[in-house]
Amino acid sequence: MSARIPLHKRLLVRLLITSGLIAVCSVAATAWLAVATTTQALREEQGQALADDMDVLAELSGYASTHPDWSQVAHTVRELSAKTGRRIALTGVDRRIIADSAPPGTSLPPSAAAAVDPLHTDTYSERGAQVPGIDPRAVGPYRLTGAERAKVDALAHKRQLCFDKFGVETRLSRTPSGRTLLTDPDTGSAPRYVPDACADGRLNTPTPTEDKAVKEARQLARVCLTKAGLNPGRAVLLGGEPTGLDVRDPLSGKLVGKEARLAQPCLDQARRAQLDPYVAPVAELFLGTGDTPAVLFDMSSANKAKVVGTAGLVLAVTVAATALVATRLVRPLRALTAAAQQPPELHVRVPVTTRDETGILAVAFNDLTERRERLEAQRKAMVSDIAHELRSPLTNIRGWLEVTRDGVVDPDPSLLSSLHEEALVLQRVIDDLQDLADADAGTLRLHREPVRCDELLQQVTAAHRVAADASRVELRTDVDGEPWLDADPVRMRQALGNLVSNALRHTPAGGTVTLSVRRDGDDIVLEVADTGTGIAPDDLPHVFDRFWRAEKSRSRRTGGSGLGLPIVRHLVAAHGGTVAGASEPGTGSVFTLRMPGGRDPRPDA
Repeated sequence: MSARIPLHKRLLVRLLITSGLIAVCSVAATAWLAVATTTQALREEQGQALADDMDVLAELSGYASTHPDWSQVAHTVRELSAKTGRRIALTGVDRRIIADSAPPGTSLPPSAAAAVDPLHTDTYSERGAQVPGIDPRAVGPYRLTGAERAKVDALAHKRQLCFDKFGVETRLSRTPSGRTLLTDPDTGSAPRYVPDACADGRLNTPTPTEDKAVKEARQLARVCLTKAGLNPGRAVLLGGEPTGLDVRDPLSGKLVGKEARLAQPCLDQARRAQLDPYVAPVAELFLGTGDTPAVLFDMSSANKAKVVGTAGLVLAVTVAATALVATRLVRPLRALTAAAQQPPELHVRVPVTTRDETGILAVAFNDLTERRERLEAQRKAMVSDIAHELRSPLTNIRGWLEVTRDGVVDPDPSLLSSLHEEALVLQRVIDDLQDLADADAGTLRLHREPVRCDELLQQVTAAHRVAADASRVELRTDVDGEPWLDADPVRMRQALGNLVSNALRHTPAGGTVTLSVRRDGDDIVLEVADTGTGIAPDDLPHVFDRFWRAEKSRSRRTGGSGLGLPIVRHLVAAHGGTVAGASEPGTGSVFTLRMPGGRDPRPDA
């Protein structure tokens, strides 16, 4: 069958063609995109790398400004490395590793990217540094205590309220030392206009902590000025961490005035000497790509060959992978096709090799095959049973008719009665088969009407009274109240009649068969109970199967056709009810019909 399928329509070929086209398009698009964007990406990466370098240097300088050593810097280095994707290493001036994001033993880049020294840096140029070149976060002994910070905050808020009364907008900002300042919201510097009522000077008054630190710095400055042959009194130019006491040029940050400029080196030296114990020692910063310049994308012959070679390799790998996947996909489909083309009587199964949709299809195919095999076995058994049911009475009728025709026996009344009985057996089997066929086809018609249950039981009892007396079995009825059914009375008599007939056949002489009815909520429960031989537990689940009988040795005449209980099940189901059987060997059986209840149609009910 597969040989007659055109090559271009085979699933494997179409998968290969589709995958090949997708691979070619993707490779071409990727190559074009690489050529068009690599140069711009490298340029942007170079700029981003420079910005990342400055961020790394600023972060590490801030760490050095607030820690007296580098003992806890490893965590910060790892975080910066993860954030920037760069290798970051810190060493001492002797190249001894302090912290490194790379594995131990990795060699350092050829040269350091920068020196991390919070006392000599140009990373920060904004307002707030005590001395140009000192990181503003290096405050050392100028850090305010909690009580001083609270007091300065209160003064700052009070002064801000004063400014607000005069229509001057300000913003509160906190310096690294913990001092709160009033700044202009637009420029970030001190307000240009200070109302006289607000210029009390209390906010800018040094705290005890700042005053002590300033005195220490001035003492260091005096020693330096004396050695330099300058007036030691110039040490008073050294103010605190920004309190507004320093007279500085707003652009350069240097102290103004000729004498002050001469004293500037000593003032800077004093401040650095004072802060030195509070900051980490100088360290060298190494960055993994800091010394590698960005190179523009060059579409040279070598690069073209690389692009073509890579594209060809990707294409070949894609086609090979697609062929492998497609072959695995097609193999179970071919197995399914081959199994479906086999003769139905073979009932061929297919192996389940995958758990995807194809595997699910294979499992469903095997289940369908098993169901078909079971139905075929049931069909054969049914045909055999039907043939057996019809053969016995037909053989008897034919035999008696032949011997009568040949004059061997006379057609006396007893012979005619025997032939009539055989005809009734045939009629009963045919009627049962017709009822089952109607039930299977959904054409079983019901003529519903209100039915009194006590009258129904009386009619069934009257119809089987003769058979019960002949078998010397007592037939009883037990009615609780006056329950009604909305049902087809003929079909209900047929269902109950089948149950009573079975009960009479299985109940020995002297036994009892009882028909009872009661209401259970909205349902009507009808029961046929006998004191017969009962049904074995293994046989009980099969009593509603067609042509099934517990005693295989019984004849069809004495044991029934094996269709009575299946007909009962279909008739009850057509009425919207259920039927169930319970039995105990040697004690008897009980068959229970649970039907939807009806209403009493009598006007006075």
